[in-house]
Order: sequence, then structure tokens, then C-alpha cells
Amino acid sequence: MNKYTERVYNGIVKENPTFVLMLGMCPTLAVTTSAMNGLGMGLSTTVVLIMSNFIISALRKIIPDRVRIPAFIVIVASLVTVVQLLIQAYIPFLYDALGIYIPLIVVNCIILGRAESYASKFGPALSAFDGIGMGIGFSIALTAIGAVRELIGSGSIFGLGIMPASYEAVSIFVLAPGAFFVLAVLTALQNKFKAPSATNGSVVQSKLACGGDCMNCSGSSCMSNHSILETRRTQALEDALEQKKANVAKAQAELDAATAKKD
Repeated sequence: MNKYTERVYNGIVKENPTFVLMLGMCPTLAVTTSAMNGLGMGLSTTVVLIMSNFIISALRKIIPDRVRIPAFIVIVASLVTVVQLLIQAYIPFLYDALGIYIPLIVVNCIILGRAESYASKFGPALSAFDGIGMGIGFSIALTAIGAVRELIGSGSIFGLGIMPASYEAVSIFVLAPGAFFVLAVLTALQNKFKAPSATNGSVVQSKLACGGDCMNCSGSSCMSNHSILETRRTQALEDALEQKKANVAKAQAELDAATAKKD
């Protein structure tokens, strides 16, 4: 598996933003009343993810560190506006269904999180593939949750009737509580079968002093966290070197003592 394929696989399986990292819960709970809505929101977010990752990565050496978050938001907001206008023009029924959640893609923690943790540190090509993986993973998650809610709540998937005519739809599943029910069952199953998830402590924790909370991090805080981490690494190397010197001195002393005793 090459590094580009690994980024796609990582976003879909190992670090799925919804099922593993539990990010972007607002659109996940709000728009997944049907499989079509979930797919529409997922693909919209995917387009923004790919383009924002690519542009931010290309500009990573130009954007000053202290204003990087505002700069990221401006870039993402510009792309979201383009996507919103395209959906409004060509897919009006989806625009009406998603409503306010399209412009809210700007502050989606998945997009800003990938911009901060990956795109700002790696090249444009890798960052674009990272966006593809995360976007596809998010789309699959939203479509799956929407399909379950639509199937139980109305007996259909993508508007196609699946259940027999005698089936009585459980309408609560297409309402707000239904999203919590589906997500709760999913999380319970993940914990039961020890699947990777942010809710069971299986996700690798950040080594940063702040715990890796990039969404609430300012420029100075970021620099401080990385400075602390670098200091810790330097101290660990110095301690290891001192321990190595002590071991060498101890071994030399034992050798000298053995030689003196032999003489």
C-alpha cells in the first residue's frame, strides 16, 4: 500500500471521522433523515475537504502561524460558498433539505481539524488524498445512518420502497430523536466488539501538551505546546545519554576492578 492509498484507507477505515473519531456530529445528527440527504451532505463536505486541504497545503509556507486559523476559515468559507451556490442552482431539492447546514460546513471540525493537523504540514498531493479519504469516510457514515433511519422511519431507501405494504413505519426515526437512537446503537456495538472508537479509548492520544485539542488552539498556544513537546524530547534524549554514560562508566569500573583483582 503506497502512501496515497494509505491516506484514503486511513480516512475510510482506521480514522473514519464519524465512526471512529466521532467528529462532525452536528450534520451527522441533523441531516441524516434520509440516505439521499446524508449522501448529499457527505459529498458536499468531501469537495470542500479536498480543495481546502490542497490549497492550504500549497500555502502552508506563506500563511503566518499566528493567523493560520482565520486564514483557514477564509479559504474554507470561500469554497463552501461556491459549493452552496452550485447546489442551489443545480440540485435545489437537496439545497432545501440541507438548509443552514451547508454554510455550517465552514466550521465543521473535520475540515478545520484536517487543515490544522495534516494539510498545514504535508504536501498538496498527500493532503488532497487525505481529504478524499476523510470525505469518502464521512459520506459513507452519513449515508449509512441516513439509510437506517429512512428504512425504519419510512420503509424506503433513497426514496425506493423496501418494506412490504403492511409495514408500519416508526416515524420517530426520521425525527431528531431517531438520530440519537441510531448513533447510540452504533456506539454501543463499537464498544461491545472493541472496534476502534473515540468512545472506548482506542484512538491514539496526542502527545501534545494540550492533548491535541486543535479546534480550541490559538497560534501562541500551538507554539507553546510544540515548544513544550520539543523540550520534553530534548530532555529525554539528554537523560538517555546520561544513562548510557553511567552504564559505560559502571562497566569500565567493574572491568578495572576485575583486572586489579586478577593481578
